[in-house]
Amino acid sequence: MQAELDSYVLYLRTERDASRHTISNYRREIAQFMRFAQQRGVGGWADVTPALLRNWLAWLHAEGYVKASIVRRISELRVFYAFLQRHGVVNQNPVQAIAAPRMPQRLPRPLTVDEVNALLASPDLTTPQGQRDRAMLELLYAAGLRISELVALDLNNLDLPQGQVRVMGKGAKERITLIGAPAARALRIYLDQGRVKLLQGESESAAQSRIGRASASSQKAVFLNRFGSRLSVSMFTRLLSGYARAAGIRRRVTPHMLRHSFATHMLDGGADLRSVQELLGHESVSTTQIYTQVSQSHLRDTLNSAHPRARR
Repeated sequence: MQAELDSYVLYLRTERDASRHTISNYRREIAQFMRFAQQRGVGGWADVTPALLRNWLAWLHAEGYVKASIVRRISELRVFYAFLQRHGVVNQNPVQAIAAPRMPQRLPRPLTVDEVNALLASPDLTTPQGQRDRAMLELLYAAGLRISELVALDLNNLDLPQGQVRVMGKGAKERITLIGAPAARALRIYLDQGRVKLLQGESESAAQSRIGRASASSQKAVFLNRFGSRLSVSMFTRLLSGYARAAGIRRRVTPHMLRHSFATHMLDGGADLRSVQELLGHESVSTTQIYTQVSQSHLRDTLNSAHPRARR
């Protein structure tokens, strides 16, 4: 069973060009089910039955896994079995007989325009790190980027005179997204001042600690850490939490909330759905349509608070 899982992971990496995060999830969570099946006497993927799958779902519930995690595991296993069918390992997909738990649709929680403005004003622009963080926040909100797309940017992806950024999105699909003057200005300040200092280091000791750590990839990366290497997703996520507190935002703020805010504020401002879809890099307009519900929810709140016959 392990050999088939290894083949699938290789397929995800080489043919589907899946992200490291996706590959890690599939490998870990399908292997978890594999161990569950083997402990119950299953010797091959063709021996898995719908009854065993239902026992597995009951075990996940008993172990306290949340509904979203269970739904994800079922989906991963269903796709894996489709791969096994295509390669003649199994004749049928037993996961097709299993109904996944229904997930309630959760609307994205965007920031308000005032919250975004407070967040953008939080970094200290007198420091290289502050200049970098301001540019990253501006770019997340101005272009609706995913955080993985942001940290992966290289210098040759930027065209500041044209206000364009070339982004490699999910599935290695490239798109051109647009930015306004404030984001372009913040990027220019960072590139001319902050990035130079982060790349060189501000002291000999910092330079020494950087030896062997900065790679050729780091030299072309847009956003650098204090050692001159490419800034990580986890580091920026931690920094964002601090900026949110400094901005007086009481709820938890994630990088993806700025993407939600971009889409919602665009629709509130009159942008059409197809344009927002293209800027976000969504394959299907149905993925983007959830933001119309968020926008309508905002309008409903406005109506309830402002119209004398709407309040009860």
